[in-house]
Amino acid sequence: MSNDPTPNVIAGPPQPAEQVRRTPSVSCVFICHDGDGRVLLARRGAGARDEPGTWDCGAGALEYGESFETAVAREVGEEYTTRPLEIATIGVRNVLREEPSSHWVAVIFAVRVDPAEAAIGEPHKFDELGWFSPDALPYPMHSQLAESIRLFRAWQEA
Repeated sequence: MSNDPTPNVIAGPPQPAEQVRRTPSVSCVFICHDGDGRVLLARRGAGARDEPGTWDCGAGALEYGESFETAVAREVGEEYTTRPLEIATIGVRNVLREEPSSHWVAVIFAVRVDPAEAAIGEPHKFDELGWFSPDALPYPMHSQLAESIRLFRAWQEA
């Protein structure tokens, strides 16, 4: 008999990888705009999680207990050193990617900001910012950007 006060735990057999339950993450995707039709995009740098060298709007994971608006304000501040003047929810997407393997529920927001305040806040992730017309976007674009811009344009027209 052991003097160890922790109870004995009997573990079941290890589960095959395909039986491990995985759940999607929630991402707040934001398209910052100036209120006059231009959108703010960042070129992903060498330290970006994926697709370096491509232009993209901003995004970040929703943290436990956080509202969407709080998450968007936090991420806009981190990525672009500015604060939202207006936040509007414009859509939701189910994003399944093979490379890198991921599953996100992406809630898309239009966020008006002051262009004079926007700057790169995460130089380890982004190496350039620019203001663009949705009709004249830079190339190459991140694989997820076109669909987010489509939602933004539909929101603008509504």
